[in-house]
Formats: sequence, structure tokens, C-alpha cells
Amino acid sequence: MNGFGTILAPQDIWYVLLALVIAAVVSCASTPLVKVLSVKVGAVDVPKDARRMHDHPIPRMGGLAIFFGFVAAILLMVQLDTAKKGMLLGAVIIVVLGIFDDIYALPAKPKFLIQIAAALIAVIAGNRIEVLSNPNIFSDNPVWKLGALSIPITVIWIVAITNAVNLIDGLDGLACGVSTISAATMLVIALRFCEVDVAVMMAALAGACIGFLPYNFNPAKIFMGDTGATFLGFVMATVSVNGMFKQYTIISFVVPFLVLGLPIFDVCFAVVRRLSHGQNPMKPDRGHVHHRLIDMGFSQKQAVGVLYVISAILGLSAVVLTAGGAEKAMIFLLAMAAAAVIAWKVFLAGPGQDKPNETQADGEEQPPEKEGKDGHG
Repeated sequence: MNGFGTILAPQDIWYVLLALVIAAVVSCASTPLVKVLSVKVGAVDVPKDARRMHDHPIPRMGGLAIFFGFVAAILLMVQLDTAKKGMLLGAVIIVVLGIFDDIYALPAKPKFLIQIAAALIAVIAGNRIEVLSNPNIFSDNPVWKLGALSIPITVIWIVAITNAVNLIDGLDGLACGVSTISAATMLVIALRFCEVDVAVMMAALAGACIGFLPYNFNPAKIFMGDTGATFLGFVMATVSVNGMFKQYTIISFVVPFLVLGLPIFDVCFAVVRRLSHGQNPMKPDRGHVHHRLIDMGFSQKQAVGVLYVISAILGLSAVVLTAGGAEKAMIFLLAMAAAAVIAWKVFLAGPGQDKPNETQADGEEQPPEKEGKDGHG
């Protein structure tokens, strides 16, 4: 049950499947109720600028249904230890923050501080990256022991992925679908390494997303808002600490970045792009990958489909990589880095150059995590 090559017991597979089904059913059943609640509390996205792709008010607190599905499956299917309780407590804080943000459009700095606090709770509870595999396969030291650095590095990882997933929440079904693919990838990898608890948690997350997607595909009936996007990022980042980063091989350094490759690329691209234009890196714009695909002539459904395919290819690559050796991993990493550089230059030179920032619905400057308020996902 705890090493690569160990055969999974049949009941473990059933646990995983049952967690997925429970989460999907609860999420799907609760979404209409959350939609009504969103309207009553004022969590509605009204299109007031060019960055938003919809043309009529749409409820945006749908992530609460995803949260309900995930928690229901976890409480029924997973034995909670201190680390998992810390993860859930941090997730609850993120969801509550998202709810208030979807209703009142909170300022950036307090949100960022609360995200750090939520990450710290998860880290102090035991979810931390204590060892990193050395990407230099020729080194005599196969691992880097982080020591006291484990806490800040893990907090940075969790907060960064939390906001990276929110950053791609700009088209109907995009962030939710990409999160489904990423969670499914982590599920498969966890099964390969017989990490049953990790597999069950990722099955619950994927199932919760699947249950919500029918309401979120274009044309969306409800958006998941910051409530959902930040929650998905937080859970995937925290669970990856207990899954992929725990393996003492080169893949523990590479795989998490492949699994979450699309949001990581977009957040890095956004920050560098804004800094290169002398802009505040937290200032929203219309230059994200999905915006550029739209500007290239793709429809919303086509752009989302392209990004689904890219995310799936990255996920499949991560799964295949787990079966290879260190040399293959290094070659693959170099190839992916080269592809990323080419893609980066294409997007920098392509259409969809940064347009002047439009006024947000609340009239305030928002950070990357706020960009989910495009009214999508």
C-alpha cells in the first residue's frame, strides 16, 4: 500500500470510484440550490468591462457546490489524520474567503494575507515539502533537505497554485475542466504509487468538478467564482505535497509542474508580461492565454477545447514520466522547457497584446486571483 509496484487491493479501487460518485452526485444536486443562494446574497457577475465574455448577469458562487461534493466524499471515505484535518480547515477558510469575495469584492491585500494564513494552518498540521529531489541526476546528493525552509517554501507553493488556478478562470468551464484533468492525473499517479488516501481525495475533487461542469459549460448557467477556483487550487496544491513531492525520485520535482502546467505557465506569463510593460504584476488585463486564443479567432468552446487538450497532454506526460528513469525524466524536462520557451515567444509576439485595464465591477484594482471575476468558471 505504500510503495511503487505494490498491487492495490480491489476494495481500494472501489473506495476511489465511490468517492468520485459521491462527490459528483452531491455537487450536481447542490448546484441549483447554490445558484438560488448566489442570487439571494448578491453573488452575481454583471458584465461591465471588455474582459468579461458573457453579456448578462450570472450567479458566481458555484464553487460552494464543488466544496460540498468534495467534503461529503472525504468525510465518508477518508480517515482524517492531523495533516488532512489541517488541509480541510485551510480549505474551509479559503472557501469562506471566496464567498465573501464573490459577494463583496474584497481588497487584494487582506485576501492575500488570509490565503497565507490558510496555507500556514495546512503546513503546520504536517502538509509540508521537507525534501526535494535534486534535478541534477549527476549529483552525488540525490535530494535537497529543506529543513527550516520547508515551511515558507510549502506556503509559497500552496498560495501560488491557489492563485494560478484562479488566474485561468476566464472562460466558461475552463478552470473547472482543467482542474478535473489535473485531479484525474494526480489520481492515476497516486494509484501507481499505491497512495490510496491521495487517490481518494483526488477522486473526490475530480468528481465534485464533474458534477458541477454540466452547469458550467458554455453557455454557463453559473460560475464557480473565487469560491471554487481558489478552493480547487488550494486542495490540489496541498494534496500534491502529500503525494508527488513525497517520492524520492526525479519525478517528484518534475511531475507537479506538469500536472499543474497550464495554470503555472499562465501565472508566470502574466507576471512577466506585466512587469515587462512596467505594470503592477497584480493588475488585471486581457492578455491571458485564453484571451489570446479568443483574439486569434477561436470561439469560447474552441479555446476551452484547445486548453483542455494541452492540459490532458501535460497530464498524460506526467503519468508516462512516472514509469521512466531519471535520465528519461531529465530529457523530458529539457524538451518541455524548450517547448515552453517557444510557446512563450509565440504568445509574446502574437495577437492579443495587453489592452488597457478595464474597470472592475467594484471599481478596485484586483490581484491575479481576482481575475476569476471575469465571470467564468
